[in-house]
Amino acid sequence: MSSFSSKLVLALIVSAFAIAIAGTIDENFEITWGEGRAKMLNNGELLTLSLDKISGSGFQSKNEYLFGKIDMQLKLVPGNSAGTVTAYYLSSQGPTHDEIDFEFLGNLSGDPYTLHTNVFSQGKGNREQQFHLWFDPTADFHTYSILWNPQRIIFYVDGTPIREYKNAESIGVSYPKKQPMRIYSSLWNADDWATRGGLIKTDWSKAPFSASYRNFKSATSTSAATSNSWLNEELDNTSQERLKWVQKNYMVYNYCNDSKRFPQGFPADCAM
Repeated sequence: MSSFSSKLVLALIVSAFAIAIAGTIDENFEITWGEGRAKMLNNGELLTLSLDKISGSGFQSKNEYLFGKIDMQLKLVPGNSAGTVTAYYLSSQGPTHDEIDFEFLGNLSGDPYTLHTNVFSQGKGNREQQFHLWFDPTADFHTYSILWNPQRIIFYVDGTPIREYKNAESIGVSYPKKQPMRIYSSLWNADDWATRGGLIKTDWSKAPFSASYRNFKSATSTSAATSNSWLNEELDNTSQERLKWVQKNYMVYNYCNDSKRFPQGFPADCAM
């Protein structure tokens, strides 16, 4: 086979892999822990995680991805969920792992959930931004999305961008672009820190706590060489305005504004 033909075949294989992927939850994920507390329901279209005083539960994707755009609909733990954390994230493994996090920190009944986001590269995180949501995330399913391409990471809620983290390698900041990651989710007890810094503890009389997942969709790739639009996607003017609206009205913490945490100066990526 000629060199040109070999390259053409490779391009076709990569392009085929990079198309949008959908399907039932059980086709894309596997339960990894919880001893029966995680369940596949409705012919594999719905997955529930639960947490009691003995254990939480979790699942992971069957495949790992290098770059992608993923959507998942979640319905969070209702009522008094203080102390619980529902985590939904991308991660590689090892001490120099990369990671992109959605973490939903539980609340006392009537208080807003805190949506915690973070980005790790080469084992280093400390890039937290936190938000309150403009709806009740326990009343119905809502779509939480991550766009990850070589230029930027964008977090979306119901199609509205809430955070953009740009590649800042040009100023010496590492960026997650070399390690394929799996999708993970877990429901677990973190009452030592999750709700008001650990002041509010888990009320186990309300257990078991439960969160639900459905309608996973993805456009993913194992190579940055594909021509899919999401690999070059960026926020247009309308999306930029929506991002500003969310950050003005619903952001409750931004590491780039925390001068007490960084008395010697903010991290270099804050300039981006």
